[in-house]
Amino acid sequence: MNTPPIIPFSQPAPYRTLSPLLVLRHGSRREQICIIGLWLVLLAASVALGLAAVVWQWSGLPVSFGGVDVYISIYPPLLLCLLWTLTCGWWWGAIPAYCSTLVLALYAGMPPPWAALFACANPLGFAVMSIGYQAIAARRDLRNTGSLLFYVQLCFVASIFSSSGALVWCYINRIDSTGMLPIWQGWWLGGFLQSVLIVGPFMAMLWPRLARWQASRPALMSQPKTEPRRSVLRLLAVICLGVLIYGFLTIQLAGNQVRQVDFRHLGELNHAVSVMQQTMWVFYWVLASLFVFTAVFGYQLFSHWQKSTDQLLAKLQYANVSLETLANTDGLSGLLNRRTIEEGMRKEWSRAQRQDDQAALVMLDIDHFKEINDHFGHPAGDAVIRSLSATIKSVIRTIDLAGRYGGEEFVVILPHANPEGALAFAERLRELVDAHPVRYEDRVIHVTISLGVAVLDVADQHPDSWLERADHALYQAKHAGRNRTMMASMEAKTAA
Repeated sequence: MNTPPIIPFSQPAPYRTLSPLLVLRHGSRREQICIIGLWLVLLAASVALGLAAVVWQWSGLPVSFGGVDVYISIYPPLLLCLLWTLTCGWWWGAIPAYCSTLVLALYAGMPPPWAALFACANPLGFAVMSIGYQAIAARRDLRNTGSLLFYVQLCFVASIFSSSGALVWCYINRIDSTGMLPIWQGWWLGGFLQSVLIVGPFMAMLWPRLARWQASRPALMSQPKTEPRRSVLRLLAVICLGVLIYGFLTIQLAGNQVRQVDFRHLGELNHAVSVMQQTMWVFYWVLASLFVFTAVFGYQLFSHWQKSTDQLLAKLQYANVSLETLANTDGLSGLLNRRTIEEGMRKEWSRAQRQDDQAALVMLDIDHFKEINDHFGHPAGDAVIRSLSATIKSVIRTIDLAGRYGGEEFVVILPHANPEGALAFAERLRELVDAHPVRYEDRVIHVTISLGVAVLDVADQHPDSWLERADHALYQAKHAGRNRTMMASMEAKTAA
């Protein structure tokens, strides 16, 4: 009997995060202490390092790069909180980042309502990272070019969104438009460089071990709730918006430098032109890099959707095969059911008649099956049927068809079989059943079968007549004493 093939498919690992509630509910005592303790240390360290960034003025630091002066800001809480966001989830990094920024803003004298708004800057950037990894199942160990470029692109867009805090800072502190450029550029460029050059290598080192631990503790991981296709659209919208914001602010702030110049002073004019030129070069290189990243992202997006489509088709094909197998298979024996074996018999009858070929039909049943049920119970009778079915499967060819016809009766169709081959097959099956008792629980049940064989004859004008001859031969075998094979129009071959 031909078994329908099982089509393998692999499901991409979904984006899952470490759930605080599940850690408290299902985590071991050691896990709770380690995870919550490390997170509290992160919270305290973020607040302290955030204050240090204000006290020691680590923002808007000028750096010469290839003859172009750029500005970067150093903000250590970003490194720690982003690492927790990428490995454990958005909330784990967003809360310490928010608290550290809120404390430094209040320390710097920012009004509380504005401070609360200002503190949302870095969590907003972290949200971009989370959306990206929800949308695309990219590797977070950054061990291949595609995952690395995807991470770099997310870092850029996230830094642009988080740099909105620089605009709030400039507005509250009444910094004029000429002084906004160093602060804004320092915020996004510093955040981008720190995310890529510092957090990236740490992710490459830490993520494989963290991934293995998370895979071993699924009870602590939250299930993904966002539909992937919607996440992809959100990510595309976020990237486009980030690029538009970056381009607008770069040109606007650089233009402010020029508009504030007193053209009567040549020195101020030269400085403004230099700033404008440097800003445009930075803008050019960022956009050039962004085009490369966007091309890679588009390829990854296409590959991701294509892979998802292939997996969906594989699932559908597997489901169809499973449904077809379920519809054609007898649930107890695992052989074909009566409807399918009758259909196979009609097809084989038509094929043999059309090609003037030989074929044989074997009909068999279990001797004294009612006594087995009465003496050992119906579960034991089911065990006997399953055992006989396994034996039948072990002796049939790939082109043969075997099915449970009803109760303890079975039918085997043997294409291209002559009388000698059909009789040899039936005897081999009978002897195997006779020689191998069925073991059920602590009992041994000796089982025998009787078989009737009918080779297709020109007189068989319909498949039913072919089946009737096999059934009649089976009746003769049982009437002659059971545990024997009887061939239609031939003498019985009795068991030794």
